[in-house]
Formats: sequence, structure tokens, C-alpha cells
Amino acid sequence: MSAVKLIAGFLVAASLIINTAANADNIPLIDAHSQLPSPETAANVIELMDKAGISKVILSFRGAGRANHVIKLGIKHPDRIIPSIKTKGINYIEGTEKFYSTLAGHLKSPAFGAMAETILWHAKKGNKAPEQIVDIMSKQVQTSLKAALKKGWPFIIHIEFAAARAAGDGERFMTMLDGLLKAYPDHPFPMIHMGQLQAKEVAALIGKYPNIYFITSHSNPVIAGKSGQPWVDMFIDDVLAPEWKKMMIEHPDRFIFGIDNVWPQHWGDIYIEQVNYWRNALAELPHEVAHMIGHRNAERLWGLNNK
Repeated sequence: MSAVKLIAGFLVAASLIINTAANADNIPLIDAHSQLPSPETAANVIELMDKAGISKVILSFRGAGRANHVIKLGIKHPDRIIPSIKTKGINYIEGTEKFYSTLAGHLKSPAFGAMAETILWHAKKGNKAPEQIVDIMSKQVQTSLKAALKKGWPFIIHIEFAAARAAGDGERFMTMLDGLLKAYPDHPFPMIHMGQLQAKEVAALIGKYPNIYFITSHSNPVIAGKSGQPWVDMFIDDVLAPEWKKMMIEHPDRFIFGIDNVWPQHWGDIYIEQVNYWRNALAELPHEVAHMIGHRNAERLWGLNNK
């Protein structure tokens, strides 16, 4: 091969790399699930979204973060913040009257456009978060589910299957999940944190149920590699693992980009680092696939084009 052909080939390859990166940079990413942990954090949310290249976030609240903090952000930045109703917390776990009255009040507010994750199986996280196990047929879960069905909002399920199986509880909750997906075949049920499921398990669920989706939160090396929890790492050597890449190309309508910031430290450089992993991953995918995962699936499922 002549030197001219070698140089020409190199220039074509370089052009493709540059164009792919440019296309990835142009994808208007929507973070489909994050949480505001404090009122102080609220002051930095938009600035951090701008730095990370996030166009919108479906934002709930936890800890010292309150509904009014998220609502104020939504009023000030209606094109960037979609306030999301919180269901978790001690009142949810215990099924107190305060949980039901608070939920009812929030459901009456036009400020909210989504419902945050519903905890079914949550492992203990050091001294930060206790183990939380709630049966899907419990009153608090069924009340939340009926509200999401009535509003037409996706019902986000939090089941940590790897941790649940280690505790001998995985099959019981998989049976519950099967029953839920069969009972409401026309309603979307996203699994946050990929459900802590491996690629073969995700593929099996996608093949079996048309109404299950998977949010990519906590499934990158930044979180999965450092948390001490059995989160699924969808990356190998900083690139999307082949089995996940193949599945995303085959089923682009079933994956939803999301980060799920939880703690105050998540609202910083670690957010940008995680987004960069996913922006690079999306650059490896076909253009239409990348846009579906990056923002279009969220727009479709939560009706964000109308907001």
C-alpha cells in the first residue's frame, strides 16, 4: 500500500472519529432520575447540568431536600427541571398516614410531572441507608402504583436483584416483578440501576415483556467500581461492554439514560465524570440508537415534548 493511501485511510478514520464525537456532543441528554439531597444543592443544579451537558433532569428529593425546593427549581427553569414526587422514606416504609396524606397532596399539585423510584428491595448502604424491603402488594406500593397508572407516569421500580439474591430473596421478588408486568402490560415499568441484573437476565426480561425498561444509573465504573455494592458495570476498559452494546442496538427503545444523584457529593465532578462515560458510550452507537437512549425514550415515556 502506498504512503498516499495510508495517509488517506488515516484521514478518513480520523474524520469518522471526530464526527462521531461531535454527534455525541450534540445529543441533548435527559437524566431520567436524580434526587435533590439538600436546599444548598439546589443552587448548583443548573450550573452542574450545564457543565455536564444535561438538557433536562427528572428531579425528586430526599434527606433535607424538600418538595418546595424542587418545585421552585421547576418554576424557575421549566425547560430544564421536571419535578418528581418522592415516595420513599421512613413514612413510606412504615406505611404511616403521613405518607398517604403527603402523597395525596403532591398528586394534586400541577407542578409535578413524574413519580420517583418506588423502593421494593434496597440493601443496607453502610451507615447512610438501611435495608428496606417492601412487598409489592403492600398498601403503600399499591397506592403509589395506582397513582402512577392514573397519571400515566412510568412506575420506576427499585429492586436490587444481586443483593436480594445474596440474601436469599431474589426469586421471590422476581416472581413479584413478573406478576406486575403481566398485570399491566400496557404500562411502562423502568428498572432503576438496571435492576442489578446481568446482560442475559436483562435480555430475557426484554424478550418476555414489552413494558419493561432499564435506567442506566449506577452502572458505570465511577459508581459500580467504588461503591462496594453489586451494581452492574456495563463498561470494560472504559468502553461499553460488547454484550450491552449489542443489546442496546437491538433494543434501543428499552434503555433510558439516567444518573440518579443521591448524596450531596454526587452533585459535583462525579456527575460530570459519569455523564462523560455515557456520552462516550453513546458515541459508539448508531446515531438513532444514541438519541433514543440519550433523550427520546424519556421524552416519549414521560411526555416531555409537551412540557
